[in-house]
Amino acid sequence: MEELISATKSAFLDGSLVRLRLAGYHGSEPDLKSVDVKKITVKGGDKFSFTFHYKTRDIIKNLIQPEALGNLRIALKDEFRSAQLSTTGFDMAFERNGDKIRLKRTKVVGREAVSTDHNRAKNHPLAGGNKPYLNALGITGKDGVVRNDAQDKFRQINKMVEIFAPLIQAIKADKPRIVDMGAGKGYLDFALYDYLANVANRPAEVVGVEMRDKLVTDGNTTAAESGFDGLSFVPGTIIDYDASGADAVIALHACDTATDDAIFKGIAAGASLIAVAPCCHKQIRRQMEAGKAEDKLDVLLRHGIFMERQAEMVTDALRALLLELNGYKTKVFEFVSDAHTPKNNLIVAEKDGRAGRDRDAILKQIADTKAMYGIERHYLEGLLGL
Repeated sequence: MEELISATKSAFLDGSLVRLRLAGYHGSEPDLKSVDVKKITVKGGDKFSFTFHYKTRDIIKNLIQPEALGNLRIALKDEFRSAQLSTTGFDMAFERNGDKIRLKRTKVVGREAVSTDHNRAKNHPLAGGNKPYLNALGITGKDGVVRNDAQDKFRQINKMVEIFAPLIQAIKADKPRIVDMGAGKGYLDFALYDYLANVANRPAEVVGVEMRDKLVTDGNTTAAESGFDGLSFVPGTIIDYDASGADAVIALHACDTATDDAIFKGIAAGASLIAVAPCCHKQIRRQMEAGKAEDKLDVLLRHGIFMERQAEMVTDALRALLLELNGYKTKVFEFVSDAHTPKNNLIVAEKDGRAGRDRDAILKQIADTKAMYGIERHYLEGLLGL
């Protein structure tokens, strides 16, 4: 085991690490199947990136080297029966059967190193700066150059399009209808429409729903000036908007239960894709503060900052389960560095016809989680009639 961990550390340090996969899980985590580990380079330095593959969702965690190796040691000792290390020079297969451990090393020739640059730009929909909407949104000056005070926003928008564009392109509809709930100024809407129409050659209809009339008017004016015929903004609230016919429903930083409104509208519309970046998890936190959680959670809930983080995780975990209950495969991951925004978790749900499968098991998970944290009811449950 230590030989495998040492080889992983060395491959991480010299750049030869391709991937480490852990399999044969037999721990206490429900529905966890396997874990993939790779090296990434981010603004804060090199890190191990762990992708936890669950039955219906993936969760990504990025860890510094000491913490990552410590977690690997525990995982190999107690939780996973096998591991496969791949590097540019050799493969190493690890198998554990009780106290017996087998390790086999095989030489590899000609395998190339993988890129670790997590911050690289895969798609640059905004690369051409001379675009009316970039100037109207305050991203560029009149010369078409990105303003110094808008560099973070510029990178953030590009990152959002990197994530959303492939998800949209995977939708089977010839001209997918994308509804952005709580669109605000429409940063994502303009950039996504521009990329799909002018780079990916993927026609789409994009609708931004926004309750502030001025932003709706400004958005439609800028869309017209940009020649974006398939992009429009409409006034209204998320819960009152008729999303029928939507192939994708998106909501970025809709506050508290407005995120649940967006999820509900997506489920009701039968959307192929629902993607939300939640914000302000107040509804569940109030219930956790007023309710009676299990005593063993006291150490996690007695301090306000821990209560806040637990409330965020529990709220979004229940949202993911409720999406799974309604036929969606879900993933939860960090999508923008917290240097740009502290609200950086994204729930992505893709419809795959799971409705009815494992329904009783999912309902039990929901009930057990609520009971553990002293929660009476998630707001989304009410919208779904549960």
